[in-house]
Amino acid sequence: MSASHIRTASVLTTWRKSTYSGGDNGDCIEVADHIPGVVPVRDSTAPHGPALVIPAASWAAFIAEVKSGSLS
Repeated sequence: MSASHIRTASVLTTWRKSTYSGGDNGDCIEVADHIPGVVPVRDSTAPHGPALVIPAASWAAFIAEVKSGSLS
């Protein structure tokens, strides 16, 4: 997987947290939707910090592995 980064993640406005992160606003990652071909990912506790920009196919493969439980 080859990822790049965005120095200031707050420039994107479409960030969302997983519904699995709970309601306590704890440490979590957020992803930005609707950006063709890539998935930006950031630390929710640092919204003005950097974000990784991951190819969409790599992100989909990662999510599939997480859902399958094989990364446990």
